[in-house]
Amino acid sequence: MSAQPEFFGDVQDFVGKVVAGLGLDLQVTVEDAGDHVRIDLTGGDGEPLVRRKGEGLDALQHVVNTVFRHRADEKRLVVDCHDFRRSKDRELRQMVRFLMEKARTSGVPQEIGPLNSYSRRLVHLEVADTVDMESESVGIGATKRVTIRLKGPAPTR
Repeated sequence: MSAQPEFFGDVQDFVGKVVAGLGLDLQVTVEDAGDHVRIDLTGGDGEPLVRRKGEGLDALQHVVNTVFRHRADEKRLVVDCHDFRRSKDRELRQMVRFLMEKARTSGVPQEIGPLNSYSRRLVHLEVADTVDMESESVGIGATKRVTIRLKGPAPTR
């Protein structure tokens, strides 16, 4: 990202204004995390963003990605509050590893979901790190699920 300091400052200012507009007192930090830009929110007012399985955090992340997608140089913008997303990502990766092992031992494809696009991407990345497994998104919109199976010929239907 060529204009990182300016871009990061713009993201930080925007997110700060949004959370302030929501009446939340949170500090915003922005950092380059390699394959994505991480936006961390800290402070005492984070609970409204993480309740109901992080729906508020997902909504904020969607808004931030919509506003800054064209300036992010194909990097994902990931908004987190009190490490909520980091913890959920770790749980999802653990579940994916469990489902891959189950698919390996049983030979039966495993499904996970419905998942949002961010979570589906994490599943696909985790599966891509293995040589004998593959994944595929199935469904439409918010009801998309991910099927995890052993590599090989496509199943007959």
